[in-house]
Amino acid sequence: MDRRKFIKAGIVAGTLIGTNIRNASYALPFNVKDETDTKDDAYLDSKVILGATGLTVPLMAMGSGTSGWNNASNQTRLGMEQFVRLAKNAYDRGMKFFEMAESYGSHPFFGEAMKGLPREELTLLTKIAKTDGVSAAETRNKIDSYRRELGTDYIDIILLHCMTSGGWANSRQGVMEGLSRAKEDGIVKAVGISAHNLEALQEAVESPWVDVILARINPFQSHMDGTPDTIRDLLGEARRKGKGVIGMKIFGEGKHVKEEEREQSLRYALTESNIHCMTLGFQSIGQMNDAIARVVRIQKEIA
Repeated sequence: MDRRKFIKAGIVAGTLIGTNIRNASYALPFNVKDETDTKDDAYLDSKVILGATGLTVPLMAMGSGTSGWNNASNQTRLGMEQFVRLAKNAYDRGMKFFEMAESYGSHPFFGEAMKGLPREELTLLTKIAKTDGVSAAETRNKIDSYRRELGTDYIDIILLHCMTSGGWANSRQGVMEGLSRAKEDGIVKAVGISAHNLEALQEAVESPWVDVILARINPFQSHMDGTPDTIRDLLGEARRKGKGVIGMKIFGEGKHVKEEEREQSLRYALTESNIHCMTLGFQSIGQMNDAIARVVRIQKEIA
């Protein structure tokens, strides 16, 4: 199948789906209009079937983990009011997919932003920070605390956060069991890992336990676990096995945010990277609107 036919095969309910998209972090400033000057009204209406998870999700997620550690991130450091404005803009522009983590401290922020929004329209993804040696019971307690912070009965996707070596499953049987039980109980829809190592990614591709992989990819091989070709081929294998593949580090953790680099990165993500969708970390409404407008335009160009 040639590339154009492959892209068109991603149509869901009459909407063009991007075949390959990845997690972008705007860690560095770049020149886009501030939200008060942004007139563009591009709407992200594309949705994608996320592998065999049974989930249909927006093409892009609003990330909340730029420089995220110690229960904070650049997004949460904006303060509650500005964070909620950012999340509401994401929702209004069709980005109804929120990506968070325990270690970012972003659950209460998204919980506030979600008030009044239809839960059934949202996809929530979070990550468990400490997973090594955690029991199934402890995992359930964590999940319940996440649900309270978010004000929701269920969470769509929960990942083991930041797997940095192969053999990650050996010491994480307890948390994996806890997540599997939560799936059986209907309070989690899909589980998996965020990969920060080539061997960890390879193991996730082969693991029958993994439903979703969050992986690092961009055309610059910046903050990645291998060459773009190596990672792209692995993600293609993951897709063939029915895994949902979500991209991150589209702009190399903010290293590649010049005008031409943003364009190159998003075009690569949409046409070559073998991801289903991506998460993007924004620190202003202007940045968010810029990325949405680019993705909408590129999709039309490649259709």
